[in-house]
Amino acid sequence: MLALVAALTLTATGDPVQLGWIALLAVAAVPAFVARGHAVLAPLGRLGEVVVTCVAAGSVAAAAMAADRVGAGFGAEAVLPYLAVPLLTAALRRRPSESITLLGVAAAAMVVGGAVAEPGDPLRQPGYLAACGQWLVLGAIIAFAAETMRQLLQPPDPTPQPYAEATRLLTQLRSVARSLPGATLDPGGISEHLLEELRAVAPGHRAAVLSASGGGRLVVLAQTGAERVDWETTLDADSGIADAWATQQPQTASRSQARSHPGGDVSSLVVPLVAGVRTIGLVILETDAAGAYPSPVVQAVTEVTGPASLRLEAALLFDDVRSLATNEERQRLAREIHDGVAQELVMVGYGIDNAQATLPEGAEETAEELRALRAEVTRVITELRLSLFELRSEVDRNGGLAAAIAEYARTLGTSAGLRVHFTFDESTARLPAATEAELLRIAQEAITNARKHAGASNLWVTCTVDPPYAEIEVSDDGKGFADTRPDGRYGLTIMAERAERIRGRLKITPRHPSGTTVAVVLGTPPRRDSVRDSVSAPEGE
Repeated sequence: MLALVAALTLTATGDPVQLGWIALLAVAAVPAFVARGHAVLAPLGRLGEVVVTCVAAGSVAAAAMAADRVGAGFGAEAVLPYLAVPLLTAALRRRPSESITLLGVAAAAMVVGGAVAEPGDPLRQPGYLAACGQWLVLGAIIAFAAETMRQLLQPPDPTPQPYAEATRLLTQLRSVARSLPGATLDPGGISEHLLEELRAVAPGHRAAVLSASGGGRLVVLAQTGAERVDWETTLDADSGIADAWATQQPQTASRSQARSHPGGDVSSLVVPLVAGVRTIGLVILETDAAGAYPSPVVQAVTEVTGPASLRLEAALLFDDVRSLATNEERQRLAREIHDGVAQELVMVGYGIDNAQATLPEGAEETAEELRALRAEVTRVITELRLSLFELRSEVDRNGGLAAAIAEYARTLGTSAGLRVHFTFDESTARLPAATEAELLRIAQEAITNARKHAGASNLWVTCTVDPPYAEIEVSDDGKGFADTRPDGRYGLTIMAERAERIRGRLKITPRHPSGTTVAVVLGTPPRRDSVRDSVSAPEGE
């Protein structure tokens, strides 16, 4: 800026003597430049720059008029641009009071400089007054807009750490969840409540709430009606369900939204549950009458489903977060067990083997104790490996719940010498992922109890899934509950808690002539005359 005003001054006046003001200005700028952080010298230096600049403006304007190069006092424009330097510096250093003081001093110095300059009396020239007024306005803009400039020049805040952000959000979610009516974020419970509300505003012999699942399919969260309905759960079919999902608009039809229907007059209404711009589910209403859903009824239904969409989305998101956290914790425990206790037990086993190999002759009693100890270590390692398998077992979204239970039962049956008999009746519709996970854990615990405590020879596993209904039954021909080991009772408590979490019922009954049957039932059983898609595996498979 000093070089610029020097060139402008020489051009406006043609008098090298006027460059003395530029040299004086450079001297005044030294404190603010060298001691820029000093609390006294830096402000004094900026004050000196303002005074010298404004006094020099009058002298340069007079010299320009005398040389007949720039008339009417406009020569002051040659040196006044330097006024931006001290004003901008003060503003960027967050000194608004200093900026205001410098503007006041500048106005006074301009008056003094114009009054004392000779010849021409620049203070009476309109060009001088215009130039001074222009730069006072620009100086004020610079001073008060610099805060915005400083924020733009400041580097952006670092991105929040994922775990810190997750902790903050989860803490808020916990507080909100506790303040909800009934403190519940259960998708099934919210869906059942929604169907109860709709029963009062629209006719319907059958109704259901469906939500999205993996693989482009829908899952049944809740259902009402005298009979179980095999709803269409694919989104690529020619149905009101697919149309409502794609258009986010209610769809009425004169045909059923089920895969099969006995015929007769039918009216169906499919209302999408939309949260923001995302479709999170559908509500289906059907009745055995024609034209049962005119526009007023559709409007009444949407007034109920609108607020329910937000509640259901919150419950589904909470379900996803809980499932992700649970799965991550299970994987972490599996890694810790594998890398910690399991490896140490293997080393203990190797140590016992080495001790057996170095026993002197005749130490038969010690050798027998070591063999018994080695067998016990081997048994514990086997149990740990089975526990790792249980921790890592998940329901494949393509394979289904029955396949996951079968794989687990087959693996544990082989390790214990059990003959495992399977009976599966699994619909193509799916349960919510969180519900399937809980049912798998209950089945795993029941199978593990039969293997460890029952002393059974045979294991019967029955899996019936017809969303939202499901029943998992595990029976054995062991000794029943004569064994009162605490760990077995603790397992039963865990199963009961898991069943309660998904609003299921746990039933434990004796099996005739021996053994125990553990069953978990979700929803009400379907009323069908035949078993659909039933598969009974050959005995012993």
